[in-house]
Amino acid sequence: MKKKKILISAIVGILVLAGIFIGAGLYMLDFSLRPINRGKDIKSSMTYIRETYPQVVPWIDSLTQCNALRDTFITAPDGIRLHAFYAYSSKPTANTAVIIHGYTDNAIRMFHIGYLYNHSLDFNVLLPDLRYSGLSEGDAIQMGWLDRKDVMQWINVAPHLFGDSLRTVVHGISMGAATTMMLSGEELPTYIKCFVEDCGYTSVWDQFEKELQGMFHLPAFPLLYITSWICQLQNGWNFHEASALNQVEKCHLPMLFIHGGNDDFVPTYMIYKLYDAKPQPKSLWVVPEVDHAHSYRDYPQTYTKKVQDFIMPYLSPKPSK
Repeated sequence: MKKKKILISAIVGILVLAGIFIGAGLYMLDFSLRPINRGKDIKSSMTYIRETYPQVVPWIDSLTQCNALRDTFITAPDGIRLHAFYAYSSKPTANTAVIIHGYTDNAIRMFHIGYLYNHSLDFNVLLPDLRYSGLSEGDAIQMGWLDRKDVMQWINVAPHLFGDSLRTVVHGISMGAATTMMLSGEELPTYIKCFVEDCGYTSVWDQFEKELQGMFHLPAFPLLYITSWICQLQNGWNFHEASALNQVEKCHLPMLFIHGGNDDFVPTYMIYKLYDAKPQPKSLWVVPEVDHAHSYRDYPQTYTKKVQDFIMPYLSPKPSK
């Protein structure tokens, strides 16, 4: 009888502990993938971009006044409605940029990169709102892994917007850079010519492990394992498989890697792992004294020239024989 009571007590204890860990995992997943999302606030996003990048304001106003900044929507296979902005170059061109925003951001908060391509380089531009951001639907941020499939849909839409003979660069910042790298390992249309990734993380696991330690002073085991398992149940993917590092190993298209030398949100050491894993052709620019996602803000002219010098050899039409 005594042994039976001990066994029952042990089982109850295990169930209580399991319930606590599952509850903590659910909390962590909501904390990570369903945060208070500034990317849903369109008005404040426009205020942010105008105040942080005043040089882009005349470009935004000009596009708006001419109705040249347009909206388009698509529906993902799971029924989620996705939104993007797009704009044409000032003259017909095949050169097109697909521009991917970061964590809790939206397409508007990437208008400075839209300005780089559309105003400075005279490209067509397509700026999607990822899930749970901007005008796109969705009930959670997907950290780039599911987003890579949505961006693939936008890539497939691009010829219908800009014409069949495209030459396209995909440029992402932060989570958008991770999305870009995750996309780069997939089978892509031939009009995707190159990539620019700016301060992307190696994997969702690595990034969340760093945040768990930094914010909560907790090790990965057991909470991160449980949270990853819950993410698999809820979203169909887990933190380990969501790896930019594994994807860039399979990418043989050109990629420019950019990272702030003082980035402590996506630690700078991650860029070296990613760069080493990527086959040629590739190039690396670690920007001294710059923190997370502010390389363009701090050095707009140098940033523009670095991007232009890297991508244009791959986007320029080859001379006919």
